[in-house]
Amino acid sequence: MFELIYPVDPAPLLPLPSADKPGIRSLAGAEMLPVVEENGLVIGQTPRKEVHSGLKLLHPVVHLHILNRSSELFLQKRSMKKDLLPGKWDTAVGGHVDYGELLEVALYREAYEELRFTAFNPIYLRTYVWESSTEKELVNVFAAVGNFKIDVVNEEVEECRYWTMEEIFSSLGKGIFTPNFEHEFTSFKDNLLALL
Repeated sequence: MFELIYPVDPAPLLPLPSADKPGIRSLAGAEMLPVVEENGLVIGQTPRKEVHSGLKLLHPVVHLHILNRSSELFLQKRSMKKDLLPGKWDTAVGGHVDYGELLEVALYREAYEELRFTAFNPIYLRTYVWESSTEKELVNVFAAVGNFKIDVVNEEVEECRYWTMEEIFSSLGKGIFTPNFEHEFTSFKDNLLALL
């Protein structure tokens, strides 16, 4: 399985200050994220707000696809309070890896925070780079298969449910899903279905 490689000493704060940018002014209460190379080597750390600022600091995230034995995929509708892509349907679980955190620890933490879901055995699928207009992520994709009963709505999740493959295929390209979910689903659907 892919894993992050942390330095022995804490990684430097990024972005580094320059003549036109004085650097990070305050870290009080900031959620710190690792900045990585594509091979998982941690080269720095930065406050969460910096990864969505357009600087495109490559940072790791985890995604969990949840499949039931009827070949249905569990999706969540992002809360309207989300700063990115509010109201769009997305992967069951997705979130940032905190600085110093292992991928599997981040996966279980995010699954609990978003869905109160902890009774699963994650299957690692792969890691890839996703770039949007505002950020650049090192996405670590996992799956869980089982007849899970999940029904959570909170500040993170507006709605959630299982979707049939036919429902997903007929909704692609219509602005219902996040662009990242559409990319991931079309790229990995065969890997997901092979788990059944």
